[in-house]
Amino acid sequence: MEEKLHTPEGVRDIYSRECEIKLTLQKKLNQVLHLYGYEDIQTPTFEYYDVFREEIGSTSTQELYKFFDRDGNILSLRPDITPSVARAAATLFDTEEFPLRFCYVGNTFINHSSYRGRLKENTQLGAELIGLDSVEADAEMIAMVADALKKAGLEEFQISIGHVDFLQSILSAARLDDETAEHIRELIGNRNFFGAEELLEEKKADETVRKAFSILPELMGTEDALDKAEQFAIDEKAKSAVARLRQISHLLQLYHASDHVTFDLSMSGGYGYYTGIVFRVYTYGTGDAIVRGGRYNHLLEKFGKETPSIGFAIIVDELMSALSRQKISVETTRRNIIVYTEKTESDAIILAGSFRQKGRCIELIKQEKGKDRSAYEAYAKRKNAAALICLSDEKRLEMMNLITGEKKTADIAK
Repeated sequence: MEEKLHTPEGVRDIYSRECEIKLTLQKKLNQVLHLYGYEDIQTPTFEYYDVFREEIGSTSTQELYKFFDRDGNILSLRPDITPSVARAAATLFDTEEFPLRFCYVGNTFINHSSYRGRLKENTQLGAELIGLDSVEADAEMIAMVADALKKAGLEEFQISIGHVDFLQSILSAARLDDETAEHIRELIGNRNFFGAEELLEEKKADETVRKAFSILPELMGTEDALDKAEQFAIDEKAKSAVARLRQISHLLQLYHASDHVTFDLSMSGGYGYYTGIVFRVYTYGTGDAIVRGGRYNHLLEKFGKETPSIGFAIIVDELMSALSRQKISVETTRRNIIVYTEKTESDAIILAGSFRQKGRCIELIKQEKGKDRSAYEAYAKRKNAAALICLSDEKRLEMMNLITGEKKTADIAK
């Protein structure tokens, strides 16, 4: 007997009830994006390696899945969908004068180290607004995230918003080499502020700069955090970043999204292509952000078009995990099951057809000889069916409502 094959490390099968919930959730989220005027776009699962090269700032080269085509070109599975949408916008819509609004859903692939215990394939659902550099565009993106998560059934979540220019101003004033600056970003991203302060002391950074870094942990919260950030803004660039966040905050009040918003001036974003505001969404039941987004005004330049852009991606698998742990159910279409005998086959097919024309989900099962009806009832409950309909040789129809337990019988002819 041949050994059964299983999935490679970092990927898994999604099936039955979980798959049904995932597709339903994606449909709900997409409905919100469509209500904001965003159009669907599908990009290839793999692209030329240059679309995701390290200079783009998406994912490190070591974590890309790379391979060759027959002509020797280096290709890569997408680790992130934003660069693909940027490439498509720059090449297919290069003459469009009005802003482009795209939404998408697709799987991404990152070759994480095995010891990190993370999935290497995830589903992202997101949106990109290309061609606008304004507080209105920033606020629209964040408001859309809030509405989408509410539509999914999530009630308790926090949208943490920052601006890369605030931290960048401090790093620029410190006059650090690129490697040290990147190390400090990593330390701050991991909330290791003490480590960052030690490194600055080791590099003999200016006292003013060290003071600015030491205050970063306090620059988190509501608008009070912006007041404090303004006091410690090291230059005009940092002050401008704080002013923009204030304007966004005002617009989010009009969107009724401000209750879920906090500010974090230590944020720099997870991707190297971010240039303005960055935001992440956190909730209970998951250790990582369920949404990541931000402004990337120079990404499209890499593909030949100079235009500002902003976008976000909902990590659907993380969102599902959070909903499950918070015991928030996702309503799906419940099927009905018809069990028939050899003599009632034609009746069952006709009955199923009439139900399907009315939009009902019907599964037909031919009863096996010797198999008790209780086995089909157990199966129907396992499949979360709404009703079980059994047709007997006596042309009798017995319907059991699996939600209420109510039973009814009738003649098939009637």
